[in-house]
Amino acid sequence: MNKFIDFNKSVYELCKENSEIATIMQELGFKEIAQPGMLNTAGRFMTIPKGAAMKGISMDKVKEVFISKGYEIRE
Repeated sequence: MNKFIDFNKSVYELCKENSEIATIMQELGFKEIAQPGMLNTAGRFMTIPKGAAMKGISMDKVKEVFISKGYEIRE
């Protein structure tokens, strides 16, 4: 089974499609995703690249982690 992640989709959409994405994001330092309501508010308009820029997390690191977890990146 191929796993894909589309960085153009909102964090909300991605996590609804695959709950593993939220866990991976927490590992990367996006701790706020676990807060109640955060996914349903900010997550609806926030993309992973926007969030990474806000938190100072390298997109190269984000891509590396998702690829290591078996994801194919779509941008």
